[in-house]
Amino acid sequence: MADKRPSERGFTLIEVLVALAVFSLAALTLLRLEGATMTNARMLEVRAAAEIVARNRAVEVLTDPDAPVIGTASGSEMQAGRPWSWVRITRPMPDAGLVEVRVIVASPFGGEAASLTVYRRTA
Repeated sequence: MADKRPSERGFTLIEVLVALAVFSLAALTLLRLEGATMTNARMLEVRAAAEIVARNRAVEVLTDPDAPVIGTASGSEMQAGRPWSWVRITRPMPDAGLVEVRVIVASPFGGEAASLTVYRRTA
């Protein structure tokens, strides 16, 4: 049987190893990208739920017929299946008749997840 022409011989071991190395690098990069995407999605989920809690507290202050008491109040609320701690800081504004209400929501994983400031008339 005659030797095959060079174009019909197939791949050498070096070519296969180089191709495998390139494929491995691409696969690792895609796995790292997937991990980063999952982390970002989780952070967005936490932030969205915390913003809902902050807005709920702000709406409660704005729709209550009685003006909020000056000072600090705190509590917790269930949202998205997790407990969220919040702090509401109410302080008078230089313009008589207005108060500033700041709601800060703590993440269940630690740190501030969201904050919201609203203004309301005292009377």
